[in-house]
Amino acid sequence: MGRQNKTDLIFSVASDTGIRKKEVGIAVDSLMGAIKDGLTGGNNVIVKGFGRFSVIEREAREGKNPATGANIKIQASKQVKFKAGKGLKDIMNC
Repeated sequence: MGRQNKTDLIFSVASDTGIRKKEVGIAVDSLMGAIKDGLTGGNNVIVKGFGRFSVIEREAREGKNPATGANIKIQASKQVKFKAGKGLKDIMNC
């Protein structure tokens, strides 16, 4: 199994729609910007049938350095969480 990056997605959408890759690239950048803006604004971003993006806050905690086994402090952070929607789940499990 391989992976797809942004360029691959742009090429795929351009091929499917007949829209120029440059224009699809602008639309993809705009979509990603809208998702980022929503998340940084404190909102969940829901794409019906695809999934939900949300931000979770992780508390500071102690961990271990896997190389040395030494205890380390892991700072509090915000993480982006994605939960697949029913439509995407159904496609993946058919």
